[in-house]
Amino acid sequence: MSDHDAAERKVLAIVTNYGVEQDELVVPLDHLRGWGAQVDVAAVTRDSVETLVGDKEPGRTLEPDLTLDEADPDGYDLLLVPGGTLNADTLRTQSSACRIVRAFSAAGRPVAAICHGPWVLVEAGVIPGKRLTSYASLQTDIRNAGGDWTDQPVVTDESGGWKLITSRNPDDLEPFVREIDAALAVPGLSGL
Repeated sequence: MSDHDAAERKVLAIVTNYGVEQDELVVPLDHLRGWGAQVDVAAVTRDSVETLVGDKEPGRTLEPDLTLDEADPDGYDLLLVPGGTLNADTLRTQSSACRIVRAFSAAGRPVAAICHGPWVLVEAGVIPGKRLTSYASLQTDIRNAGGDWTDQPVVTDESGGWKLITSRNPDDLEPFVREIDAALAVPGLSGL
């Protein structure tokens, strides 16, 4: 694959405008953009996205590229769902976020969710039969929704015709990003 091919990869990140865990959005975003991928951030509104560090300290502020309602999942190769307790809890109440998740899984395109991010997967009804990880407090929700929860730094499950990549928390970003690179089939990239 040439650098030109890598630059043709498109990733959609879905977030709310407040409470996304800074590193779970910024680290993959900066990494992917660093090797030439186009990464669009879709938020609930076009207002600034205010991240948090550890769910409490103010983090970086980013400008979204579009809203969740404007996002067309068909135009992207991978969906990124960062966590943050406040972000994920609000994101799962957004019908447009659930629509996007269902569109990716139905089309057989990869979804990468970290920490509390899998809450929107539970709400979208796409995890029955999938093996995944998350922040530990979600394990009962995931099991009740038909998922097979495990405590590992990164889990990749390709059952059901689509790839799901999950990690537990910001400490797992290196293997999480490495699996995202693999899902986008970008040889020679080794994560962070």
